[in-house]
Amino acid sequence: MQPAMLDAAILEKLISAAVAAPSIHNTQPWRYRLDPDTVTLEVRAAPERALRFADPMGRALSVSAGAAVFNLRVAVAHFGWDPVVQLLPHRSQPDLLATVRLAAPSPAGRAGRHDDGHDHHDGHDGHDGHNAHDDLYDVIWRRHSSRFPYSARRLPARVLGDLTEAARANGATLWLADPEQTSWLLQLTAEAERRTSGDPRRLAESRTWIRDTGSYGIPPAALGPRDAAGRLPMRDYLGPRPEGRRGEDRPTAPFEPQPTIAVLTTDQDRRTDWLRAGQALEHVLLLATSHAVRASLLHQALEWSDLRWSLSDAQPVPGHAQMLIRLGYGPVGPTTPRTEAPEALEPRTETPEALDSRP
Repeated sequence: MQPAMLDAAILEKLISAAVAAPSIHNTQPWRYRLDPDTVTLEVRAAPERALRFADPMGRALSVSAGAAVFNLRVAVAHFGWDPVVQLLPHRSQPDLLATVRLAAPSPAGRAGRHDDGHDHHDGHDGHDGHNAHDDLYDVIWRRHSSRFPYSARRLPARVLGDLTEAARANGATLWLADPEQTSWLLQLTAEAERRTSGDPRRLAESRTWIRDTGSYGIPPAALGPRDAAGRLPMRDYLGPRPEGRRGEDRPTAPFEPQPTIAVLTTDQDRRTDWLRAGQALEHVLLLATSHAVRASLLHQALEWSDLRWSLSDAQPVPGHAQMLIRLGYGPVGPTTPRTEAPEALEPRTETPEALDSRP
């Protein structure tokens, strides 16, 4: 496929794809800039939408941005270019998390090369060709979290194999917790929930992102019910209710008694690893969506340094936990809002009349 001309309409589709990525509390902590000279999209942090208390190191922000980078890779390849990715390309610009250059397709047909030899993971750039990206482009718009109960149906081995390979291709590892490991992971998650409910600063920060209107945050309808058995600690963004306001409590429902929990890890724990983890996460989530598998993210224990360290006790292999993913079959669940593409583009970006990256 020959690359299209980069005009305003395609640029908007590229940014819309990036913005559709998941982010912690749906903060969408990113902004984008186009460098028309090199036909490169810059992915920058939006610190005003960072979580000061839940994510002081910016790890979850970086994972969120990595997910947006993967969507950009998919969309750029969909329109015929080869997305060339650099992570943290300029030390002097710490808010510049990644760049995605729109290059002419390489003869080998591989999508997503890196501009340097030291920023990828053991030679694996995490990109799997134009056809695979095209297969996922339409899925971008269908993927969203489902915080509702799933059925008891287990995921087929071939689906789990596909998800594991998707993580590996992006420099991460995805492993499925056995029943004993699952119990331990849920205990840590429940402990994180207990701590957060007793931390006024974190609780206030979390409540800020539950919103009935607007382009950011999570609508109350998307929160889903609580587990009637109290075994599966889904995040309670609102925390304990004041006395006399019990009517605002979310309803309860029976959740699956044996949830499928997958753990996403990286060998190291640098900012580049967080960005790679985000790309791996989104690849896994898009593939899961393509198989009609629902997903929700259990991030709570990762927000407490000692609990995140304890997660390694349940791991069959060494590594740094970056996300717990609950997988299963169930209702799609309500969507969460997104900003419009023009709002996500930095004001000084010049919308192209038509740019062509072909030689």
